[in-house]
Amino acid sequence: MVRKIIHIDEEKCNGCGACAEACHEGAIGMVNGKAKLLRDDYCDGLGDCLPVCPVDAITFTEREAAAYDLEAVLANQRRKESRLSQWPVQIKLVPVKAPYFDGAELLVAADCTGYAYPGFHEAFIRGRITLVGCPKLDGVDYAEKLTEIIRENDIRSVTVVRMEVPCCGGIEYAVREALKNSGKRIPWTVVTISTDGKILDE
Repeated sequence: MVRKIIHIDEEKCNGCGACAEACHEGAIGMVNGKAKLLRDDYCDGLGDCLPVCPVDAITFTEREAAAYDLEAVLANQRRKESRLSQWPVQIKLVPVKAPYFDGAELLVAADCTGYAYPGFHEAFIRGRITLVGCPKLDGVDYAEKLTEIIRENDIRSVTVVRMEVPCCGGIEYAVREALKNSGKRIPWTVVTISTDGKILDE
């Protein structure tokens, strides 16, 4: 059948892998240092991979392609392993000092994000130390605890993943305050997830 599907320009591709992480269906993989559409039937044609490509190597095209197979995608996702590398993960429970914090890429995520965004483990947890919380339900300001964690450990970067809803601003605020109060200059980024499970443009 002829349908809309992504096309990856391998000449433009710089091999960063951002598109493979963003593709929650698992349609994109890295082959010989370049992004490649591995299976047509895994690509839903919605293009979550497009906005994350830093070199505009991904576009839409219409061509003969296998139909999108949701059942195959779901079966593939069930086969994937958890990317969680430490326990506990709740901000309130995690120790201030732990060996896994040394040299860590830190993920600070609002509780709901893991349910809202398909493929959360692959896109965000993989390769990071994970801390989760909900400032609204927990009724606390995490800034003090996060300040201690950042100050006492060799944290290399912080990624905040929050929902678009206003109450999630509390977790972003807590990280901003913690970074400021720690006295360290650490790169950080904020990713916002919509209530229908999409990554919103910054």
